[in-house]
Amino acid sequence: MHWHTAFGALDLSTPLFLGILNITPDSFSDGGKHREPSRALVQAQRLVSQGVRMLDVGAESTRPGAAPLGEAQEWERLAPTLKLLGQELSRIPLSLDTRHTDPARRALASGTSVLNDVTGFSDPAMLDLAKRSSCGLIAMRSRIRAGQLWMPDYAQAGFETAARAIQELAEVRDRLLGAGIAPARVLLDPGFGFGTTYQEDLALWEALPRLPTLLNWPVEGFCIGISRKRFLAWRAHQPGLAPKERDALTWEAHTEALELGYRVIRTHSLPPDDGESPTDL
Repeated sequence: MHWHTAFGALDLSTPLFLGILNITPDSFSDGGKHREPSRALVQAQRLVSQGVRMLDVGAESTRPGAAPLGEAQEWERLAPTLKLLGQELSRIPLSLDTRHTDPARRALASGTSVLNDVTGFSDPAMLDLAKRSSCGLIAMRSRIRAGQLWMPDYAQAGFETAARAIQELAEVRDRLLGAGIAPARVLLDPGFGFGTTYQEDLALWEALPRLPTLLNWPVEGFCIGISRKRFLAWRAHQPGLAPKERDALTWEAHTEALELGYRVIRTHSLPPDDGESPTDL
């Protein structure tokens, strides 16, 4: 299978790792270490050296409790970094993690190959932009309340099956297909941690073997975003484990997903060849 993006058709016969490049001041993972373009470039080069084949750049934090970002401010953060990456790493396609139309439009015009929308292109303007473009799309399931991403108490009981999340992901799929967007352009992201409790995330993870059948969607047509998430710490019975200390758990989860046939993985880092833990991530 190939994923069709503005960069061209990307081969998914082997794993495709998307390297997460946060240029926010309040990322849950790196705390704004890569906000400056020069620092972002160093991190991007590190990710590429580890084996990522695409970079996913985001300027708005979606961690629990994060303040929303205006579109002008988002583009102000993005523009210099996207330009520098395009100059220095032109062989590496770029994905933009955004839910806003104006930054998305500007990024596509400057050469970005993929739009990654954590709200599943629920904004009609974003959906229309996606329809009119040739870029690849990553469409995530999430939950919105009062116009903001909703993050419940992670320990909350009462949602212990994956049925609701899977239905929401089906609605994301149908939204894009209903707009006439070719399936080969679309990756579906289950959205671990976005509006879900731990028990719901656990049920959703355990449903991964059945998810392609349940959604009538090829296993290669998903993007798994589990890197450094609290779900991994909770599953390991270490809920207090800091995000940067979750890499070993992340790599274990990635291996589980790859063994099930999933091919696109969004990650903060990859295991180094020498077996040592990466530093300065």
